[in-house]
Amino acid sequence: MCLQTLLRRGPYAAALACLGMLALILIRDKPDLSVLAAFPWANFKTIFISIILEAVPFVLLGVLFSALLQVFVSEQTVRRWTPRNPVLGVLFACSLGIIFPLCECGMIPIVRRLMRKGMPVYIAVTFILAGPVLNPVVYASTYMAFRSRPEMAYSRMGLAFLVAATLGLLVYAFVKRNPLRPEPPIPHDLDGDQHAGHVPSAGQSNKLLSTLGHASDEFFEMGKYLIFGAMLTGIIQAVVTRESLVAIGQGEVSSHLFMMGFAYILSLCSTSDAFVASSFATTFTAGSLLSFLVFGPMIDLKNTLMLLSVFRVRFVLILTVVLAAAVLVGSRLIELAFL
Repeated sequence: MCLQTLLRRGPYAAALACLGMLALILIRDKPDLSVLAAFPWANFKTIFISIILEAVPFVLLGVLFSALLQVFVSEQTVRRWTPRNPVLGVLFACSLGIIFPLCECGMIPIVRRLMRKGMPVYIAVTFILAGPVLNPVVYASTYMAFRSRPEMAYSRMGLAFLVAATLGLLVYAFVKRNPLRPEPPIPHDLDGDQHAGHVPSAGQSNKLLSTLGHASDEFFEMGKYLIFGAMLTGIIQAVVTRESLVAIGQGEVSSHLFMMGFAYILSLCSTSDAFVASSFATTFTAGSLLSFLVFGPMIDLKNTLMLLSVFRVRFVLILTVVLAAAVLVGSRLIELAFL
């Protein structure tokens, strides 16, 4: 509720901030702004813009694919292709990442549309967690980043598969109520039909207009969460110094917790985070780097805000806690056994 209120009132707050800046320009006795001057604005702008530029192409791809699903794929098709056996369903969800090699930013609008068309919650959650890691692009980037230690790439793929499959089965066993938020009303429906999921019977031009309309609606809805998350991430990264990151890098458990939190704050794309992790190879344990590589793509700051636009708050919080515990235990065991 607080998040929704903040996002709803954000434009009004921005307008008040602009009026305040205009007043500071006009008044003669200006207040002391040394605190604002000390803030590393250059680093913040670089990080903020890089996150937006890195994520927007995947969001665009995701909402476009989501709109195509909305217009051209019926609920019956989704139900027919979805396995009914939970184990086969989890394996099916894990393999979708190979077919659709998207970043986590592009996964969420697709998964929301598939769930509204009948995909079970546990398969959707498994796809969200496994898709950003279990794809050939991420494997290749991880292998290149750790050329001297190829076991890191194998361990990342294996742990991501185990964690995603475990979380999917847990959701199947314990989540009985629909965790989706109510779908907001569509402001304009270019196909002339008010029922979601109905395939328009008009010509191809109307279908194209309907696809573009759905894609634009979802892009602006998901984009506000992306921008807000990127802003918070940029502020945190600009304030925290690199020297403070390596102080606890060799702790058996603290290094794992720290690198998971670090991955959550950085909100890097799964196709590029391996190169950031490899830069800490001399100061952090291999297991903690594995935690960074698995936990970050599955859940991070900007991704949490986007998940909150789809799922209820309670579901997202419980999923995050269970996911953190599973990654911590799994990475620690792999570190003791193989790394």
